Amino acid sequence: MWKVSISPHVKSGESVEKIMWTVVACLVPPLVLSVFIFGIQTLLITAVSVASCVAVEAATQKAMGRKITITDGSAVITGMLIAFVIPPGVSPLLPILGAVMAIAIGKHLLGGIGYNIFNPALLARAFLLATFPVAMTSAWLPPLSDLAIFSYLGTPIDAIATATPLAVLKTQGLAVFSDQFGVGANLYTNFFLGWRPGSIGETSGLLIVLGGLYLLYRGYITWHIPVSVIGTIALLSWCFGGESLFSGDPLLAVLSGGALLGAFFMANDYVTCPTTKTSQLIYGVGVGALTVLIRLKGGYPEGICYAILLMNPVSPVLDGFFKPKRFAPLQGGGK
Repeated sequence: MWKVSISPHVKSGESVEKIMWTVVACLVPPLVLSVFIFGIQTLLITAVSVASCVAVEAATQKAMGRKITITDGSAVITGMLIAFVIPPGVSPLLPILGAVMAIAIGKHLLGGIGYNIFNPALLARAFLLATFPVAMTSAWLPPLSDLAIFSYLGTPIDAIATATPLAVLKTQGLAVFSDQFGVGANLYTNFFLGWRPGSIGETSGLLIVLGGLYLLYRGYITWHIPVSVIGTIALLSWCFGGESLFSGDPLLAVLSGGALLGAFFMANDYVTCPTTKTSQLIYGVGVGALTVLIRLKGGYPEGICYAILLMNPVSPVLDGFFKPKRFAPLQGGGK
């Protein structure tokens, strides 16, 4: 008799724990840079978020009579990702409440790891945004080293501006955005390196991409979802952005929000994303299209959080449509 465990299923000698802790290691460099950019507050928020997720995981599993598995790294990843998608200036109370929503409700009330329908960290973010809309849309911190860094890079920046680039584009337009963040190659360089306001973990596109590429190199994720997400966001922003938000600038659309973090570390969640290559491509296109739709037509400047959450329940449907071919005939002479 074969004994099949719950997902995520690993088709190699790698263990789930090793994969989880590798992802944690890939998230550390963006966190270190965030501490340098925004100050020690970001480290405090991340530490509270991680500790809360681990504590809630242990308490929930004990209360439900399940084996405590806090050493597998999954709760640590959730804690880091919750911190990564909230403003650095929020109260420590927010990541604590987010941990309860993500771990106790979004994960264990649905059966535990392998059974959750939605990405727990993004579910926590959606909950916090609905519950604390003011804090989640205004608790941004200006980079501590704005004047020195941007003077060195050649682009003057308003050091007291604390709105995110997407919020400025959405509410004040491209002209104000250009005045605050610059234009041209320096703008792209600054955003790619991470010298801009934003959520704790989304600032440095370079470190996020490097972490994602390492996961690709190790075979922990495939290229299908990140490439389809980023490519769709870039293409649709170029085609439909016009003068409304990105002025048809696909690179700005990818670098100015959480697209890279979502594409490499959120949409690729082992439990909530599809498993076949074709379904992953379609899933990524759906995430990218919904992100652009929400950005352009919605009232909130960023859309990748809700785009991934909306596509999460579609994953099993896509896998059902694109089943892998059988390698053995059915019993009883069936085809």
